[in-house]
Amino acid sequence: MSNDFPTTYWHVLKDGRLQCDLCPNACKLKEEQRGICFLRQRKNNQIVLTHYGEVSGIAIDPIEKKPLYHFMPGSRALSFGTIGCNLKCKFCQNWNISEATDDSLLSQTVTPETMARLAVQHQCQSVAFTYNEPIITLEYTVNASKACHELGIKTIAVTNGYICPNPRKDFFEHIDAAHVDLKSFNEDFYRKITGSKLQPILDTLVYLKQQTNVWLEITTLIIPGFNDDEKEIDLMTRWIHENLGDDVPLHFTAFHPCHKMQNVIPTPIESLIRAREIALKNGLHYVYIGNLLHLEGHQTYCKKCGKIIIERQGIALIGTHIIDGACAFCHTRFDGKIFG
Repeated sequence: MSNDFPTTYWHVLKDGRLQCDLCPNACKLKEEQRGICFLRQRKNNQIVLTHYGEVSGIAIDPIEKKPLYHFMPGSRALSFGTIGCNLKCKFCQNWNISEATDDSLLSQTVTPETMARLAVQHQCQSVAFTYNEPIITLEYTVNASKACHELGIKTIAVTNGYICPNPRKDFFEHIDAAHVDLKSFNEDFYRKITGSKLQPILDTLVYLKQQTNVWLEITTLIIPGFNDDEKEIDLMTRWIHENLGDDVPLHFTAFHPCHKMQNVIPTPIESLIRAREIALKNGLHYVYIGNLLHLEGHQTYCKKCGKIIIERQGIALIGTHIIDGACAFCHTRFDGKIFG
């Protein structure tokens, strides 16, 4: 029997069904029916979070693997995930857990307090809610984040950002850094390839940047023939500059064939280089290349003097040139949060 936990974001419809108000999917559930995300289910005339605290995987990672390049670079994150997701991305690399329809992949139960203690025990400076979508486990994520903060551990959400306004406030109130996937800048792509909508993700990005102190970084996975159009990348990076500012790190990463897109070619390095050039031209200071080796695309450059202030080889941190939170060469403030 799963560990059920009561939830609050739902209401009763006139026809007797219960509507989940956590994300824009607005699943309307009959008794025993599960939402698209799998983990939220109607039981005994309420919607509960099933499998509370049950994990499918747990590991220790460099924080750069999230990827987060400007939040405590060089630190360690205790990463864990569950199962389920509120999107159905055809290119999902973790589809075996995100689209799980039973609990066979859940190996153990970890209470919020135990999660925080594990981070301390393994000398991790943060806990990352990742692998699948942490929004769907809002209640556990919030409670685990509170437990982490009590022990001085930071919290990270690696998320698709697909959440409604009211729960969005509750979810991110206890998060220190968010890595949001902006999968495309095209509504048709979101509808056909992910089964969701673009605008709620844009709303989440604006909320995080303009109404919270959560450190924000963005990733766009470049898929050949689907979201690699230069005009779309130009529009997207202009929107980021105008709505989020020039200091939000943006990661362009390479697609490798998987799940329901096995017949799509891998992303050529040239596509990532061109996307980075467009973003830099549009005024973004920190634009990275991921999932493929590209020396220039891995480094963090001072936005004023242009010298390397964080040196990496892939996701491995080689060294930093930051003193008291500023560039060691010209003393311009570093846009980010330093560990230690």
